[in-house]
Amino acid sequence: MIAMICLFRTARCGLAALLLAVFMAAASAGLATAQTMRLDITEGQVAPIPIAIADFTGQDGRPSQVGREIAQIISDDLVSSGLFAPIDQAAFIDPPSSPAIKPNFTNWEPLGAKGLLIGSAWQDTEGSVQVEFVLWDVVAGRNITEGGGSADISGLRRLSHQIADFVYEEFTGDSAYFDTQIVYVSESGPQDRRIKRLAIMDQDGHNHRFLTSGLDLVLTPRFSPTAHEIAYLNYFNDEPNVYLLDVATGRTERLGSFPGMTFAPRFGPDGNKLIMSLARNGNTDIFEMDLRTQRLARLTNSSSIDTSPSYSPDGRRLVFNSDRGGSQQLYVMNSDGSQVKRISFNKGRYATPVWSPRGDIIAFTKMLGGEFFIGVMNADGSGERLLARGFLVEAPTWAPNGRVLAYFKQDPTRADGSGGATYLYRIDITGFNERRVITPADASDPAWSPLLQ
Repeated sequence: MIAMICLFRTARCGLAALLLAVFMAAASAGLATAQTMRLDITEGQVAPIPIAIADFTGQDGRPSQVGREIAQIISDDLVSSGLFAPIDQAAFIDPPSSPAIKPNFTNWEPLGAKGLLIGSAWQDTEGSVQVEFVLWDVVAGRNITEGGGSADISGLRRLSHQIADFVYEEFTGDSAYFDTQIVYVSESGPQDRRIKRLAIMDQDGHNHRFLTSGLDLVLTPRFSPTAHEIAYLNYFNDEPNVYLLDVATGRTERLGSFPGMTFAPRFGPDGNKLIMSLARNGNTDIFEMDLRTQRLARLTNSSSIDTSPSYSPDGRRLVFNSDRGGSQQLYVMNSDGSQVKRISFNKGRYATPVWSPRGDIIAFTKMLGGEFFIGVMNADGSGERLLARGFLVEAPTWAPNGRVLAYFKQDPTRADGSGGATYLYRIDITGFNERRVITPADASDPAWSPLLQ
């Protein structure tokens, strides 16, 4: 079932007359105050922002069941970012019974709250959840943003993620990332007979479902820029085939067989091209496929191994790894294959580079001293920082705001064949707030979606 969701902020969208006319008088005044409270953090750690999130109330002014669920999901999202510290509701004094009521800020200032989220949520006669909310700046005593909308009950979590995104954006100045999904490879069975299936879930691990049966080996899924399609490898008779999967319908389309493929395809920013590496006639080079014609264009032509390409957000450049300099290092080039330039020069070998959605930094896997690392560097190769480490740590993928990375870790395999479990993790680009993402089985090869549409 596809969740039906409609949510907006009146302070942003100008739709107050449709759903929230009661809030129009406050909408224009509140937004400007948010600027003084925003954070812009790329390194180091700061104290989380104290925020009060009241249970959303029903039409009777008391917390409703769906209202409690919404408040909890929002709270969990904000906590997971590492930038917010929701205040224990046991300390609340007389929270407003409706978002239409202005809070008594003297009840919230002693708690240290910088923000206060008040909302209402109830199910109408047709079963849809109707929601309204206001985000208040406790320090300035003004509303920051407000909005409302509706969803069927299956869309409750997504609606909550969207509200959490609004809160996150107002306080951090960063773009949102909670209303997203992660596709990955779910693994089960003994190490010598692994069953691998594509699976998809919300970024917080909920709404999990499998996309493939496990009859064929599948690897390295990648979202399209719209998040509507996933490109992945399907091995049949030991031959790699590239498929496109429609996320909503589950329908698949085979793009072709590529016996020499050495790294999975990635979408270009416009969604009309795939970039991949293929081994032909003893050479491994980077190719680009036009999805409209399914024609391949060769972008590199060297005796070295050129692989794991990734587009810059504007599609004008590519980053990839190559051993053309004698060891496995990172290189950038124009999207037509011209002006190749090495950007990694520190010790170790580099692989699986991925350009940040912001365009400023590149994430990568690094192998050094018998360990694996997830790291980032500026697009020119400067400012390298290692964020995570382990026996095997690989496959970084960006949240759409370019602030958080997901990846997988694998435990060592013991002599008897046991061990080797794989798990998904996420970490802030500051190197703090590493968290495991819980999945039903072992998990590898994650790919983070753009914001859902």
